[in-house]
Amino acid sequence: MPLADSFLQELNNEAATTRRVLEHIPEGQLAWRPHAKSYSLGELGLHVAQIPGAISRLVTPDVLDSPSAFVQGQATSRQAMLDALTESVATASAYLGGLSDSQMMTTWTMNAGGKTILAAPRIGMIRSIMFNHWYHHRGQLLVYLRLLGEHVPSVYGPTADENPFTA
Repeated sequence: MPLADSFLQELNNEAATTRRVLEHIPEGQLAWRPHAKSYSLGELGLHVAQIPGAISRLVTPDVLDSPSAFVQGQATSRQAMLDALTESVATASAYLGGLSDSQMMTTWTMNAGGKTILAAPRIGMIRSIMFNHWYHHRGQLLVYLRLLGEHVPSVYGPTADENPFTA
């Protein structure tokens, strides 16, 4: 089985889980933030929705020179986040589906100011930055939901609000 196939399966499974989380974001609270230094709920939700596609675009070239500054947008609605997730997953699916095993093992490099600041096998970048980074921020989003008193859906097991192991 090609290496990308396992990533595609994971992407699709986790996208469904991420969709369930985004569906619980309260429309009227998008500007809420738990701390002045934190993303707002709308910013974090949109970031979570956009990660797979954004990282796919980031790691497409073998070398990324002078990356542009990252600026996180603010979602205007829950539906905007869900639409962004659909687009992002489609982008990531197309990208991953087009990778050969040898491309997965190629070193990906980021340069800035004429210096290499990161070099790693593309497969590692996909695992750590596309997937692990995605899960980290989705976990933050679950904490936001709890702090707002919203329903916290099951991700990998029971929450105080939802238990997939009981009827």
